[in-house]
Amino acid sequence: MSSTTTIASKNYKKLSIQVALNGLSFCVTDTLNDRIVDLQHVVFKNTQSLEDQLWRTFVDHPALTKYYDEVVVLHDNNFSTFVPKPLFDENYLGSYLQYNTKVFETDFFAFDEIEAYEMNNVYVPFVNVNNFLIDQFGTFDYKNVNTVLVSRLLDLSKNKEEKQVYIHIQETHFEIVIIANMKLLLYNSFEYKTPEDFVYYLLFTLEQLQLNPESIAVSLLGKISENHPCFEIAYRYVRNIALLDTVDLQSKYSLTESETLQNYILLHS
Repeated sequence: MSSTTTIASKNYKKLSIQVALNGLSFCVTDTLNDRIVDLQHVVFKNTQSLEDQLWRTFVDHPALTKYYDEVVVLHDNNFSTFVPKPLFDENYLGSYLQYNTKVFETDFFAFDEIEAYEMNNVYVPFVNVNNFLIDQFGTFDYKNVNTVLVSRLLDLSKNKEEKQVYIHIQETHFEIVIIANMKLLLYNSFEYKTPEDFVYYLLFTLEQLQLNPESIAVSLLGKISENHPCFEIAYRYVRNIALLDTVDLQSKYSLTESETLQNYILLHS
């Protein structure tokens, strides 16, 4: 917002957009009353380019073309890694990613500062998405989805000395975050095709960190329910597993448990 913006010209509306290669979600928030005005999900077709899909989405959803006091864009991909500040050098962003994803000299790298936890999230944003949105909004803030996810989960771990395992489920991959009392112990992302793939990576990760499936607390969020095949198979091997408690968030925004779990990152953006 420009410095010349007055209270009279504000509309007290915030737009948050979460963009992935296979779809887009957006949330409109009434910042004056702290309530959700609109919450939508759009699935992209593989037969069209990402730019064409974005154009079509903006045509089909007039809410995306309105004026907002604040626009936040979340790049939803797993091309990211967390780097402690003492080891961070802005001149070598690509080097941090080369161990967990294929990078090229022509890639554009960005990073999100997480001041409260003295680390940065280095990632590859969707440059074509940013270019498209610049034409729509002029200026906006953007960050990687995992910056929001990890920051929020770190906040939840305050005063919890025991290790906590959080798993954010998506359709083709999931993020696993392990935390103890506001310290990030592990972040990783795995692609999976079957529930068996999912539980293999989960149990392998627990084994590597010497965490006992009989006692460690595991919380699931994202596109997940107790009837989901991934939840059902994990329940056989992990004794203390449950959906993340989102009761307060459900009450605050008048959303269902499913809506809150799926949009957890978007709602905290």
